[in-house]
Amino acid sequence: MNSRIFSRAAVATALIAVLGTGAGLFETGLIRHAQAVPPAVAPAPAAASPAAPAMRVMPDFASIVERVGPAVVNISVVGSTKSTASPFGNLDPNDPFFEFFRRFRVPGGPPEGQPARGLGSGFIVSPDGVVLTNAHVVADASEVVVKLTDRREFKAKIVGIDKATDVAVLKIDAKNLPTVSLGDPARTRVGEWVLAIGSPFGFENSVTAGIVSAKSRSLPDDNYVPFIQTDVAVNPGNSGGPLINLNGEVVGINSQIFSRSGGYQGLSFAIPIDVAQKVQSQLLAHGKVTRGWMGVGIQRLDQALAESFGLKNANGALVSSVEKGSPAARAGLEPGDVILKFNGQDIGRERELPPLVADVKPGTSVPLEVWRKRQTRQMSITLGELPSAKLAGADDAQSGERGRLGLAVRPLTPDERRDSDLSGGLVVQQVTGPAARAGIQPGDLILQFNGEQISSVEQLRSLVAKAGKRAAILIQRNDAKIFVPIELG
Repeated sequence: MNSRIFSRAAVATALIAVLGTGAGLFETGLIRHAQAVPPAVAPAPAAASPAAPAMRVMPDFASIVERVGPAVVNISVVGSTKSTASPFGNLDPNDPFFEFFRRFRVPGGPPEGQPARGLGSGFIVSPDGVVLTNAHVVADASEVVVKLTDRREFKAKIVGIDKATDVAVLKIDAKNLPTVSLGDPARTRVGEWVLAIGSPFGFENSVTAGIVSAKSRSLPDDNYVPFIQTDVAVNPGNSGGPLINLNGEVVGINSQIFSRSGGYQGLSFAIPIDVAQKVQSQLLAHGKVTRGWMGVGIQRLDQALAESFGLKNANGALVSSVEKGSPAARAGLEPGDVILKFNGQDIGRERELPPLVADVKPGTSVPLEVWRKRQTRQMSITLGELPSAKLAGADDAQSGERGRLGLAVRPLTPDERRDSDLSGGLVVQQVTGPAARAGIQPGDLILQFNGEQISSVEQLRSLVAKAGKRAAILIQRNDAKIFVPIELG
């Protein structure tokens, strides 16, 4: 398995000073002016040449920032932590497992029991004080403060968060505020210039620019967001800030980076603003988000599989499993079916299906076009509501309640079991509370709890209920396994 790291880019659990005396940042001689050297002999007049094409000028970034900047806010959060010490002690950087262990550590954090502070970004979408940001910026905050560019500060109320899309809605008590204009991500083209405004490393209202590198990018553990990929410099503190096109319209919310170091390495990812708007409307109206649900496991359809099923191309989503009693089971879907169309929309790749399904209101009947036994079939399915992830320790992912363990987990799919060569284990989907403080992350595999092999959510829940104050969990991340000590709530 590869060693890529997709990290939420903004809020660290503790603010760490990023500047000392400034030494090394601005060294004399790093920037030099080129000096003209007079020619020994005056050059002869150049021969007439065809008119050169007009040069393209750079976009007027300054005017865009002047218009949009006042509606971009800085977000300060205060949370709490029990302990930030590494459970692994001092690590040797030359150890082959150093990088694996390092990802569990929270260096520079506050002492046990003291508040943890962090920074993020956001932007105002309504003149009466509605602010959009990332869910991971404010998810564990006990206090949120929003600061405007005119230096006014407001305590914010968290209207709601949606961890599945990493979108949060805040409300501040103010009127006649500057707002951003929202654009259409569907009209955004790869190669277009875009801007980001945020607070990287606490440097408020910093502006960076780049281009759109790709669209509809699917990332691990993010099934409902077709990310906009850019090469705009995004760093810790930028999360929740706007991605802006050359019309001065917000087309995305900066959310994640690809990094091996924790800092910017040329790949950043933004949540399309239309996805965020749908979440915003549900959170404002109901305080939570509901999504459509089919109850199927899907996998990528490559050319070899397509040919084996008698398809001319590799378009569609291959159904690998169907949950018992699910809407898909009631509709008659079977493993081996290839979903070609959902609700009239062509499915090019399997990653396109989950956002389409989630976007449909539960209880709605939609048509399907399915390839089965070398012929096309027309079917219909009445979608259910996507269940909240089953939580070991009786947590609730939507409400944010804390259980003894703080994990949302699911069983491995048959394909995952085959690929990983494991007979049991659970996949971590969401992490809060004790598990988060211990360093467990989404995507980890829970293999043992206090020496017991784990095979089901119910078994883990039972073991957690009977455990004392401390437990040891064996996890697997990528190809490494390690026991993690955890203090249960």
